[in-house]
Amino acid sequence: MDRKPTQPKRGPGKFRAELAGWVSREQPVEIGEPEWQELRRLLAPVPESYLRRLLRESGVPLMPRVEGVRQESFTVLESSLMKLLQEYLRGDRASQLAVRRLVIEARTHARWASRREDRRAEKQEMMLWMLTWLENPPLFPEWLRLRRLATGER
Repeated sequence: MDRKPTQPKRGPGKFRAELAGWVSREQPVEIGEPEWQELRRLLAPVPESYLRRLLRESGVPLMPRVEGVRQESFTVLESSLMKLLQEYLRGDRASQLAVRRLVIEARTHARWASRREDRRAEKQEMMLWMLTWLENPPLFPEWLRLRRLATGER
């Protein structure tokens, strides 16, 4: 019977420590797709969402597809979606699909977060933004401008 070697289980702080070691050794100016793939291999089986969070916390600048969709505030969400729109518009079909997947995952995350009563209205509005982005990415900036006018937001 062929058995594949398995990696030892990592404790809660192990991924963080391994990432910190990698950042210290490599000293990246920015983390893009090649570094993202390398880190996914190095830290496997780290969940992508957790790796993104650790990378954001590291302080190293991230390319939009690595950073993903941030939802801490509407300003941050808008910035994320606009950066991803630029990636989407200049990318090939595979890149466009990867960007769409990020927005779909973020929308799913917002849906889960909307179950909390104290965040429901905020997360439902964020889901609307992401759904609109997904339906027609190039139209999103104009839709957002009109949405803000309609809701009295600047």
